[in-house]
Amino acid sequence: MIILYMIMEFLCGSLMFSYWIGRLVKKDLRQVGDGNPGAFNLWHAAGPGMGLLGVFLDFSKGYFPLVVLLSGGYAKGMAIVPVAIAPILGHAFSPFLKGRGGKGIAVSFGVWSAVTRFEVSFVYAVILAVFLVAAKFINRGKSPSTEANAFMVTAGMLTLGLYLFYRGFHPHIFALWIGNLLILAYKNSKKLYKFSKRFSKAVFEEYQQEDKESPGW
Repeated sequence: MIILYMIMEFLCGSLMFSYWIGRLVKKDLRQVGDGNPGAFNLWHAAGPGMGLLGVFLDFSKGYFPLVVLLSGGYAKGMAIVPVAIAPILGHAFSPFLKGRGGKGIAVSFGVWSAVTRFEVSFVYAVILAVFLVAAKFINRGKSPSTEANAFMVTAGMLTLGLYLFYRGFHPHIFALWIGNLLILAYKNSKKLYKFSKRFSKAVFEEYQQEDKESPGW
């Protein structure tokens, strides 16, 4: 039965609501912004109203089907992991878009809300908010780049592991976290690479500048 639940969850996750909403308002999300067919790119392409609708629907497909299975006791312990990770995989590798789905951020929030009754998803949101404030402070009020956003999303999920360890969650929660982290890292791998190159370049240039300004001996 677990395999059946995994297939059901995968298919629910693969429903690309944000992309379809974008098509309804004559916006191809794959041709807008960073090309991500998810809710946050819909926000940039079609405005906050459509963006919020996309966020809600992407969140819902991760939350409602899973919370029904969990509340009914159909998946317990380690069996929760493949069932919970399935909608994130479905969104990230949607067959409706030939395997080129979204990053899986909103659906991840839905999954964590279902599994931990909103606790971990709330903490993840706080972590991302702190990262965003810090990024804007460093950029002197400017919005961070898409590469920086990719870093914050992935680093935020990595940081979330510290909270899971502190709270002493069960092993299946850590297994779910590892799976979610790997998916986010893979889907953002190109941007993470660009971010690391830019960061390394900035650090190197700063070092050179300090070296020039330092007095010689």
